[in-house]
Amino acid sequence: MHPEKRCIVPLGHAPANRLSSVSEPATESDMQHERPVVLTIAGHDPGGGAGQQADIEVIRAMGCHPASVLTCLTIQDTHDVHDVRPVEPSWVRRQAEAVLADLPVAVIKIGALGSAAVANTVADLLGERSPRLPVVLDPVLAASGGGRLSTDPVAGVLRERLLPLATIATPNIPEARELCGAAPDLDSCGRELLALGCEYALITGADEGEGDVLNRLYGEGRLLQVERWPRLPGRYHGSGCTLASALAALMARGMAPGDASQEAQRYVWDTLEAGYRPGDGQLLPDRFFWAAEYET
Repeated sequence: MHPEKRCIVPLGHAPANRLSSVSEPATESDMQHERPVVLTIAGHDPGGGAGQQADIEVIRAMGCHPASVLTCLTIQDTHDVHDVRPVEPSWVRRQAEAVLADLPVAVIKIGALGSAAVANTVADLLGERSPRLPVVLDPVLAASGGGRLSTDPVAGVLRERLLPLATIATPNIPEARELCGAAPDLDSCGRELLALGCEYALITGADEGEGDVLNRLYGEGRLLQVERWPRLPGRYHGSGCTLASALAALMARGMAPGDASQEAQRYVWDTLEAGYRPGDGQLLPDRFFWAAEYET
């Protein structure tokens, strides 16, 4: 099985070398065209494969405007995370408040938080907002290389405070099992994630097993969809960030979470198929894979 190829390109846009020349200057109304704002609350990856760098690439690739709140600095490369330094929680709050006061944020995407204190600060901030914004929660507990992305355990805060605020959570299988503790199987994990308060849970299966990758979407108290994708060779850094950010951008553009889940998975598979290796570690998704056809 090979997924049908579809290019997700920002609506009404094309790469610069394909744009026709503009004969008249842009008016102020032209410059205020609709571009939904997605706020990503996540960490920094100096290697450019995951975290804020991944989020920003995806959000822009899908025709949205990325705003970002930095939660932690990392010493990280394409192999693994080697150290983490959380941002002072008050600075996380002040970053977010500045963005939310100025920009019409449509969706919030949450990634690595760096510490329980930062996680609690984000939960406080979101809980204070009324009406609540849609939230895509990527409960990042460890990098794909195995390195932890927090200075202390954050799973309890994710369970008790952030999952109840999430429109959709996107754990991989190890994260789902860690969040759900004694759940005996993946279906039990999916139902428990919903019971903890998130509206939908998309459990991704690339991290375990052989053969095709199975991603399971839960909602309405049950398993809603199972999407099957051919397993690609090699290991990838930043695929979880890519998925969560794609979901957030598609939801900001008006898609319901279930439809956005299917479209985001297709986009991620295409980015992985076009993946490249800039260092000597894991492959990175090519989040602008569709731009290759415009290269001269």
